[in-house]
Amino acid sequence: QVQLVESGGGLVQAGGSLRLSCEASGRAFSTLGMGWFRQAPGKEREFIAGINWRGDTTYYADSAKGRFTISRDNNIDTLYLQMNSLKPEDTAVYYCAAEPYGRTVRGGTPDYWGQGTQVTVSS
Repeated sequence: QVQLVESGGGLVQAGGSLRLSCEASGRAFSTLGMGWFRQAPGKEREFIAGINWRGDTTYYADSAKGRFTISRDNNIDTLYLQMNSLKPEDTAVYYCAAEPYGRTVRGGTPDYWGQGTQVTVSS
């Protein structure tokens, strides 16, 4: 099994930045494809960004392009999401997710999920 724990969420004003982290355990991190999703109150879960096992391929939803950057550090089993120019519409619970074949997550329903971290952007 794979355990994922997100951190780094919080309250930020519009235009500000946050960096989310996701620490993985239970399986070799460098074999996992990873991704970030979010879910706002009353809305469906939304894909944000994905990255392959090596970190040399990334994929972004239109809502994230130009503002968010996904990256990973396989030396410390950690996935990141750098979020800049935040808007109130970005307010949501953010989840990291993993799939076991090392492929870039591009949406769908990966096999493993973290508990989520709350991001609130005020105006």
